[in-house]
Order: sequence, then structure tokens, then C-alpha cells
Amino acid sequence: MSFKLPALCVVLVLLCFATPSDGQKKKETLLSEKLTQMMDWASKRAVIRMNGEKFRRLVRAPPRNYSVVIMFTALQPQRQCAVCRQADDEYQILANSWRYSSAFTNRVFFALVDFDEGSDVFQMLNMNSAPTFIHFPPKGKPKRADTYELQVRGFAAEQLARWVADRTDVHIRVIRPPNYAGPLMLGFLLAFIGCLAYLRRNNLEFIYNKNVWAFSALCFVLIMTSGQMWNHIRGPPYAHKNPSTGQVSYIHGSSQAQFVAETHIVLLFNAAVTLGMVLLHEAATSDMEIGKRKIMCMAGVGLVVLFFSWLLSIFRAKYHGYPYSFLFS
Repeated sequence: MSFKLPALCVVLVLLCFATPSDGQKKKETLLSEKLTQMMDWASKRAVIRMNGEKFRRLVRAPPRNYSVVIMFTALQPQRQCAVCRQADDEYQILANSWRYSSAFTNRVFFALVDFDEGSDVFQMLNMNSAPTFIHFPPKGKPKRADTYELQVRGFAAEQLARWVADRTDVHIRVIRPPNYAGPLMLGFLLAFIGCLAYLRRNNLEFIYNKNVWAFSALCFVLIMTSGQMWNHIRGPPYAHKNPSTGQVSYIHGSSQAQFVAETHIVLLFNAAVTLGMVLLHEAATSDMEIGKRKIMCMAGVGLVVLFFSWLLSIFRAKYHGYPYSFLFS
């Protein structure tokens, strides 16, 4: 009898370790239900719309072994958030690229919380600006790097995909819908040039006109130096509207980023400085009357001084601590 009791104890201990507890079973069942629900929604729509109840149940509450990338936004017309709509278009492209590719997996899901559908979520996270992208990892709370730097990196789908790959190790190849506007515009431009050349086939001296080529080259240089290529690569917002005060910013406060409106402003200022230099050159070399040349000289000096001062003030606003200024601080 003394041998049977220890043996029975050993068997009971082994059974306890071999058989999962009721709590573990409930946890696995709950996790399976969550994954099934998320996969079902993701199969119908790449971006899952969430309210407060869904967010608390599927994102905040354990257990969870999947990542969730959430865009917090305000898409309703009364919010007047143009940047939100632009960012939403890029976010939809990213999510659809994930949904219809080999990267589609239950390791990560894409969701959206609109302020008018989940204001309690905004309050829960102490969030007062939109759009904002946050990655919620499978374990633990989001870290600083889990909040996407929208003002620095822009909201282009390619930039978002790099950030998602860095946070989740899920690599998504962005596939954009075909856009025929560019090829059509290029085709119309070439057709216009061809028609113009055909109509003037007996007099093609304009092709050798130095002023035409100089103006074309100048326009190209102004476009490139204003930052248009950076906009094309990064896809920044046109401007930024503070949701609390309603104030619109057209100049980004950091030297690491810019707005689209900022490049337009810089382009116009550079063009004005260039026009001033051209007027000064013409005033010095032309054969016009002395009175007209003086007017051209004054206008040229005014354009150069005024717009170069504004360019310096923009530079000082972006590069804090820059010591030089002229006319404007």
C-alpha cells in the first residue's frame, strides 16, 4: 500500500501538467475567436473600422498575438480635415496592397478609428490631433517608435509600408491603381508640340530662340530647387491645420520636413528674386531710355531685397538658431 500512494501522486501531478487548465483553454478559445473575427473582417475590407467597443475588445484587452496598425482620423465633412482624406487614400492603398498579396497574414491587421465614431478612444489615448498612425504590438504598450512621424515622413503609402515593415517585420509591396493622367498629359503636350512644329514647318527659327530655351531651363531649375521632387517622393500634406485652434500652417517648423504649400511659396519667392536679377541686367545692358532703365533698376532692387529677405526669414524659421536676417526677423 505504501508503494501505491506515491505512484498515485506522481500520476496526478503528471496529469495536472499534461492537461491545460480551464483558464488556458478559455484564453486560447478567446484568442481564436478574435483572430477569426479579424480575419473575417479583413477578408471583406482591408481597413477595419473600429469604434470604442471594438477597440477595447480586440486591441486593448488580452489575449492578443497579432499587431494592429490604426489610423486615428476625422473624415466627416464637418471636420474639414483635407489632410485626413489625403492620408486615408494612401492608407487604403497600403492596406489593399497587403490584402491582395502574399504578405496577407494574421500577424498584422489594419484598422481605422474615426473621431465621430470613437471619440472615447481619442480621450482614452489623450489624442488631440489627426491623422495619427499608431502600431499596437502583440505584447506590451506602444513605444515611441510605434507612433508614425507623419510630419517628417509624410503619408505616402510607400513610407507607411517601410514603417510597418520596421515595426512588424511584414514587408508589403505597394501596388497603386493605374493613373493615366500623367501619360495623357504628356501625350497632349507632345501632340501640341508636334502640331505647332507642323504648322510652322516652313519657319522653325523659334527652335533656335535662346530666350525660349533659357525660360524653359529656368522654370525647370525653379521647380527642382523648390522641393517638388521631395514632395513627389515623400508625399507630404499640403498644409497643417491645428485641430485645437484651427490655425493653418503653410511652413513646416522643422528642417527635416516641408509642406506642399511651402514649396509653392519658395518657388514664387525664388522666381521673384530671379525676375529682379533679370531686370537689373536689362537695366544695365539695354538701349532703352534712361528713365525706363532707372525704373527697371529700382524694381529689380526692390524684388531682390524684399523676396530674398522673406526667403531668409523662412530659413530662420526652419533652422532654429540661424543668426542672419535681412529686413525681417
